[in-house]
Amino acid sequence: KVRDIMPLPQEKAVYTTDDIYALPDGQRAELIEGQIYNMAPPNRIHQEISGSLYHAIRSYIDSKHGECKVYAAPFAVFLNKDSLNYVEPDISVICSKDKLNEKGCNGAPDWIIEIVSPGSTRMDYFIKLFKYRSSGVREYWIINPMKKTIQTYAFSDIEDSNQYSFEDTVKSSIYDDFEISLSELLK
Repeated sequence: KVRDIMPLPQEKAVYTTDDIYALPDGQRAELIEGQIYNMAPPNRIHQEISGSLYHAIRSYIDSKHGECKVYAAPFAVFLNKDSLNYVEPDISVICSKDKLNEKGCNGAPDWIIEIVSPGSTRMDYFIKLFKYRSSGVREYWIINPMKKTIQTYAFSDIEDSNQYSFEDTVKSSIYDDFEISLSELLK
């Protein structure tokens, strides 16, 4: 039985990325500070939001001839360039090409978006929030389809946090002129 975003029973004191790569085909998990967490498959609304956001962000970057790259899950992010931390954010925006290689991103993306599922609330709002902030992520959005809210965090020079509804227009802190309304995107 696969549990959604719960730590696996600890057979070992510390897991590494080798354990992630040794998982059976089709099984996805994340690794934070040596703790391994199973990931449940995303549902339809999750995929709709993810695809719409990816398209909007990618279109914006392309229209500005920007250097940043945007990736949708599954995409490997090795947050601390170590073997104890491996995540697959729903959306990752990376502006330093030197962080990218054939395996994914080594180091913190500039902007991460996570879409909450019923079993991932604690993971997205607490565990990942702390980990992303301490790893150097500049901006983090948590999108909650059940509550129709978007929680934004800016971790740059001036730290800030705001909560929006899907009806609101939400601005990015790393791009001066990028803004979205999730209800408009999902029409």
